[in-house]
Amino acid sequence: MIQGAPLLVLRAGRSKRLDAVLAQALAGIPCEEVYLGKAHIPQLSERRVLFALSLGEYGLDMDICTLLVHLRRDVSAMEGSAAVMLIDGEGELYTKQLARMLAHAANAAGCTFPGKPLVEGTGSLSNLHVTAKRLGVTPEQAYPLLAHALVERLLAFEAPHFTRPRILLLHASAHATSNTLALGAAVCDHLRDACDMQEISLQNGEIHDCRGCSYKTCSHFAQTNECFYGGSIVKDVFPALMEANALFLLCPNYNDSVSANIMAFINRLTALLVNNSLYDKYLYAIVVSGYSGSDLVAQQVLGALCLNKTLMLPPRFCLAETANDPGSAMRVPGVQARINAFALGIREQLLGSQAVAL
Repeated sequence: MIQGAPLLVLRAGRSKRLDAVLAQALAGIPCEEVYLGKAHIPQLSERRVLFALSLGEYGLDMDICTLLVHLRRDVSAMEGSAAVMLIDGEGELYTKQLARMLAHAANAAGCTFPGKPLVEGTGSLSNLHVTAKRLGVTPEQAYPLLAHALVERLLAFEAPHFTRPRILLLHASAHATSNTLALGAAVCDHLRDACDMQEISLQNGEIHDCRGCSYKTCSHFAQTNECFYGGSIVKDVFPALMEANALFLLCPNYNDSVSANIMAFINRLTALLVNNSLYDKYLYAIVVSGYSGSDLVAQQVLGALCLNKTLMLPPRFCLAETANDPGSAMRVPGVQARINAFALGIREQLLGSQAVAL
């Protein structure tokens, strides 16, 4: 990212509430403000970017659609950049949907997102009720405070590098038949010389989903990084994740969603986050669809684990393929080149200047 370049605030839509929130969030911070629709989309590479978007009742407008198309079309549009999102909604819907789509498109174009890179305000600000209560303020007061903290985190963000990174490979698939595991193994083969790999299968042992314990109960068990429901998630996965520098999820597409055991793992992370953060950990994924919909699963993963659970989203975090019959993923035209590029990206992101070509 360009050192000394001012923060780029890329705006779409107008609302008095967003104007007021930005005025407080950006107070004293040098920035370049560009309104989509009034100017061409500026150079987004090698910048720190705040997407500040105001949504109307229906969630999308031509300016936002133009931005998404630009990012999807130009695979290097945000090379070397880091970004966060401030999304203000007129109604109760679409803020999170847009955040997932925008993060997915920008990430595929080379953008890094620090953990929890989204502050959203729905029409009623009901989404900020719990956070405001924790801060001892009203939702209206919490909104600019959270926006300011978001900008400060972006300006301070530097992606870490490691001498010998530790990667946790997490899946719930069968080695004998899984296309997703085959792709994961091929990527890992390119990483083992430079990284310490730990593989955990969520098929091993009974996996309980989160049952929504009270905050008091969850906090009690979280004091020792445990959870009321215990099992392999607490015994094996939590310690491995805390020791890892990167989480590598293997996600076959089950009805346009991650599988039940992967979803249970994501839900159970709430207990770990009561007393820990995952801001210093990278997130990678492989998504394999038998028919279509890999983009939906990738957005689900980044939404849950980056926008929510605080993991970093490095550029092009996800390798997505379409394959149905067992073993067919490794025969898809061009797949080996995509595996090589994905693995090289992981090496460069985790190792920094120590990375070497495959």
